[in-house]
Amino acid sequence: MLEIFTYAFMRRAFIAAMMIAVIAPCIGMPLVLKRLSAIGDATSHSALAGIALGLITGVNPILGAVVFAALAVLGIEALRKVFGKYSEIATVVVMSAGIGLTALLSGFITNGSANLSSFLFGSIVAISDFEMYLTVGLGAAVIIVSFLLYKELFFVTFDEEAARLAGVPVGKINLVIMLLTAVTVSLASRIVGALMISSLLVIPVAAAMMIAKSYKGTMILSVALAEIFTVSGLFISYRLDLSPGGTIVLIGVVFLVCAALITAKRRR
Repeated sequence: MLEIFTYAFMRRAFIAAMMIAVIAPCIGMPLVLKRLSAIGDATSHSALAGIALGLITGVNPILGAVVFAALAVLGIEALRKVFGKYSEIATVVVMSAGIGLTALLSGFITNGSANLSSFLFGSIVAISDFEMYLTVGLGAAVIIVSFLLYKELFFVTFDEEAARLAGVPVGKINLVIMLLTAVTVSLASRIVGALMISSLLVIPVAAAMMIAKSYKGTMILSVALAEIFTVSGLFISYRLDLSPGGTIVLIGVVFLVCAALITAKRRR
């Protein structure tokens, strides 16, 4: 089994994937509790436009994804204020713009359909040294920021009004959550795939919420579950020559369904 690590591309894949499995639940937790899970989808579709532009211009696609994803979350945050109580419209608008721009730019990609596909569904073979280092570096930054702002994120996640009265800069914290989401989605596009990263943001957190009894416990368990889904998914996809992103996501879905059935049975 360990001969898998004799290949450089698999070592890069495991390093990048395990970092993503840490940061995805850290960002997914506030999104799920704030009922903003759909933002992951909107951001990932916008990141695809950045990837397409990167393939056209010769810039590293992940860097393009980071820029476009950041612009997307800034747009969502601005539109949420415009639409007020109908703030969910902002997510749909930005996602639609991302899809449309990706479709438009994809027509200008020459001999790059395979590359774009690797970002759509993930590709462990295509990870370069630069992308691995970028993932580790930006991933570490996400972890550090999440740790330093742990109390503020906790407060804002559960009660924005009380947090505002307590002097917490709610607007800035929400912006931080959005930007961290953009970075996480962009980094995961190569491993899990841009179309499926929102699943890694949500599924481990949803499964952990059924088992753990506290915010901290849920956070720790969701990271542990994400690592299990990711590592087992990489092993299985390598052995059976499957899509790594799809394998990781389906393992998570199966676990979530089993956890839901067990929880429902216990409540009877």
